[in-house]
Amino acid sequence: MTKLLVIIAGPTASGKTRLAIDLALHFKTEIISADSRQFYKELSIGTAKPSEAELREVPHHFINSHSVTENVTAGTYEKEVHKLLDTLFQKNDVVIMAGGSGLYIEAVINGIDELPERNAEIRTGLDELYKSGGLPALQEKMKSLDPEGYTMIDVNNPRRLIRALEITLASSTPYSSLLGKKVKQHSWEWLMAGIDWPRAELYKRINERTAEMIRAGLKTEVEEVITHRDMNSLSTVGYKEMFDHIDGKTTLEEATELIAQHTRNYAKRQLTWFRRYSEMIWMQPGDEMKLVKIIQETISSNE
Repeated sequence: MTKLLVIIAGPTASGKTRLAIDLALHFKTEIISADSRQFYKELSIGTAKPSEAELREVPHHFINSHSVTENVTAGTYEKEVHKLLDTLFQKNDVVIMAGGSGLYIEAVINGIDELPERNAEIRTGLDELYKSGGLPALQEKMKSLDPEGYTMIDVNNPRRLIRALEITLASSTPYSSLLGKKVKQHSWEWLMAGIDWPRAELYKRINERTAEMIRAGLKTEVEEVITHRDMNSLSTVGYKEMFDHIDGKTTLEEATELIAQHTRNYAKRQLTWFRRYSEMIWMQPGDEMKLVKIIQETISSNE
């Protein structure tokens, strides 16, 4: 019987958490998070982690597994997940992975491409550009050198922008064209699916979830980790905007709107990333559990 990794991917606020839990309950299996922000135990409200009740429904892995002081790269995630899958597939025919961090999912299914090593001279120049021109200067340079890459990465994260630009300049090749070159062979197969919401409805869900995060105490959560604000794990939507609010640069209303806006931008980039996969199964809202039949047919195909 085929061992199958079922990946529930797609944009933020599309319902990945609930679908993953329902599938895990049906197949009596476990869930691996592929949300690179949910790894961190100090971050819950701003990362839309599953609730305590949801976490009790099904065993979850890579949620609350690290501290914000640790740097979990796609490469380290790949190694740790493969080790975990070796164990989980000994007792399960199906394992569920759920999340929207495209590079981390790509690392698990295809491995990490060989990218240029860090270049101190180029990095220094980009750091200086960031100091003098801020985020807009990095964004303009990325848009100019790699328009496709600009639509794929988090362009509000200066560290990721600098790394993508560093790779582009060091290799004389657009960062986006270096991704997805490797195809890794596994003892298991994978299937990827997502919920294809109409754009207006998805944005409405994002706006509503942002408002709920504020009501749930996002500001307090951010205040509790403010001493770590320079860590890469906190250079992300929801936390950066709230840091600015705490610094007095914006009102709470302005910060809330910026979080919603930047989350919508992020969802658009996620859609761009996942639409690259020709194998991706896009389901209409309400049709999610039709995936059960597809999974059953897949795992039975090699009996």
